[in-house]
Amino acid sequence: MQDWPLWEVFIRSKQGLSHKHAGSLHAADAQMAIENARDVYCRRNEGVSIWVVESKNIHASTEDVDAFFEPSNDKVYRHPTFYNLPDEVKHM
Repeated sequence: MQDWPLWEVFIRSKQGLSHKHAGSLHAADAQMAIENARDVYCRRNEGVSIWVVESKNIHASTEDVDAFFEPSNDKVYRHPTFYNLPDEVKHM
């Protein structure tokens, strides 16, 4: 038997606006991963949406954190401190 691939599971809760990483599991394909994720991570009806991504398709930064994110610090106009938002704008 060949090893099943590893899948990363992301769940959006009833109160949430975004998906959060819930954990990982092994499954033969995407459909099986979604069904297993439902059974493992949504046992108490806390989820309304499930995303699964095969772990090999996730790429992350591995560079030195300070050097990798340094360039954004010299572009102060990218930071929202220069903008006045009207009171009508919520969730910013």
